[in-house]
Amino acid sequence: MIEIVRARYGEPAHAAALVALLDAYARDPAGGGAPLGDFARDNLIAALAARPFIFSVLAFDGTAPVGLVNAMEGFSTFACRPLVNVHDVVVVSSHRGRGIGGLLLAEVEAIARERGACKLTLEVLEGNAAARNLYRRLGFAAYRLDPAMGDAQFLQKWLD
Repeated sequence: MIEIVRARYGEPAHAAALVALLDAYARDPAGGGAPLGDFARDNLIAALAARPFIFSVLAFDGTAPVGLVNAMEGFSTFACRPLVNVHDVVVVSSHRGRGIGGLLLAEVEAIARERGACKLTLEVLEGNAAARNLYRRLGFAAYRLDPAMGDAQFLQKWLD
C-alpha cells in the first residue's frame, strides 16, 4: 500500500528518503543523468528546513521511499496571492505507472489550497511524454496570458 506523507525534514527517515529519491532523479536522463554533488547531499536537508516557503511530499511503499515532490511557494503579483511551483517530481522506475505521481500532486494541491495559493506551476522536459500526459490529465496546461502572444517559455541562466 502506498502512503503519502508531508515530509518532516528533522525526521532522519524522511531526510534520508528525500536525498536518496532526489539523487535517483538526478541520475535519471530526465534529471540530467548525473548524481547529486557532495555539497547538495550534505547540505540539502538543512537548506530546505531553513526555508519555510518550501515543502516536500513523500511516497512510501511500506518502508521503501518511492516518490517525492519538492515544491516552493512563490507569489502571483497579478492575483496578489501565493502560488506553488512544483520543482521536482520523482517516482522510482520500479513504481512508475501506478498512479503515485498523481497521489503526490494531489497532496501538493491540498497544501497549496491550505496556503491560499491561486495556482500550481511546474516545468517539464519536452521529451518526458509520461510526465506531460500525467500533468495534462491533472489539468495543467501551457501558460499564456493572450493567445496572440503565445505560450510562456521557461528559461534559465546559471550564475556559477
